[in-house]
Amino acid sequence: MRESTPAPGRPARLNRQAIVQAAMRSDLRTLTMRELAAALRVSHSALYRWVPDKDGLFDLISAEMVDRVLPTAEPTTSNWRDWLRDLAWRMHDEFLAVPGYAAHVAAPHRHNPESFERLRGQVITAFRAAGAGPEMAEQSWYIYGLSVVRWIGADHADYDLGQSPPRFDLFLETLLRGLPAQE
Repeated sequence: MRESTPAPGRPARLNRQAIVQAAMRSDLRTLTMRELAAALRVSHSALYRWVPDKDGLFDLISAEMVDRVLPTAEPTTSNWRDWLRDLAWRMHDEFLAVPGYAAHVAAPHRHNPESFERLRGQVITAFRAAGAGPEMAEQSWYIYGLSVVRWIGADHADYDLGQSPPRFDLFLETLLRGLPAQE
């Protein structure tokens, strides 16, 4: 059986979803725009019409990630802690499923303003539902966001010599017991 080769002529049209899916199947630590274009079977100039640079690519990926991780239910006074727990586990699972993504978000980087604000706004809403005032809800966001992202992005390779890696469930429960922040 012969492998089919693409017919000559105009390449398939690109779209946001195809670009994001191809990128997320790669190791984002080493992916180049040329490699991504090759994976999509388009010229790198065609890819640059959709994505101006690697920061633009991470903007697309981050928007997709926020769509995946934000719970559909709104945080309320009765579910805020469960909502934050659900969000953290979703971040854990989705960020670690894409090679290089957790390390990227744990390191200093430029944030996608729209997706970052959606995530930030919902987490602050959860802390406000917990009874925190505006300033303490903002502080709680920083503590929660930095802690969860840094834990997920940490390289736990040092624990392969017979030691168990740090448990995310214990980390998360300890973190949530201390939040929202208080003066």
